Amino acid sequence: MTKVLGSVLMRKPKLRNRSVRLGPRFLRAFQFAAEKHSGQTRKASTIPYIAHLMGVASLVLEAGGDEDLAIAALLHDVVEDCGGAPMLKEVRRRFGSRVAKVVDGCTDADTYPKAPWRERKENYIAHLKRADADTRLVSAADKLNNVRSIVSDYRAIGESVWSRFNGGREGTLWYYRTLRDEFLRHKRNRITRELELAVTDLMLLAEKSLES
Repeated sequence: MTKVLGSVLMRKPKLRNRSVRLGPRFLRAFQFAAEKHSGQTRKASTIPYIAHLMGVASLVLEAGGDEDLAIAALLHDVVEDCGGAPMLKEVRRRFGSRVAKVVDGCTDADTYPKAPWRERKENYIAHLKRADADTRLVSAADKLNNVRSIVSDYRAIGESVWSRFNGGREGTLWYYRTLRDEFLRHKRNRITRELELAVTDLMLLAEKSLES
């Protein structure tokens, strides 16, 4: 008993809040993302698309993600927007299987032409039900960054914001409401709590707009 107790006491606790060191791989991933998304902008804006990728990576790091997950955050759209399945192979070769798995898990279209919008989104939500914690963390960070941008633009330009989205007003609201519910099926974390608040803000804005 003493031997077992001593062994337990000798174990070092996991340091959940230890600092994350970002090395040359992260810098290479940033450059790779910047090059692949060069010339792309956020929907209906002049904001370089890399701003979104940086925002998602920041959220992942703030939530305790490690370098692999920060890299996956930077690259989470590179397959969908910059080359499909062959690009995923390149990501795996350059940055490893764990990063590639998360990037693949954040992709709702890797072939062209893409499937219809609603079909892709329903399939993605079904995929999230089976996704691992790494994928869910990066995906939730992506959705949080997106919802915050929609809320900010909604306050600035009103109902015209929906013209940017293939799902329109009702489809977009359905998608983020369903994503919120799916992420909240698991234990809440920093990102999913903020996502819940952001989606609530979006829904309230939409309701007020109908009333006015």
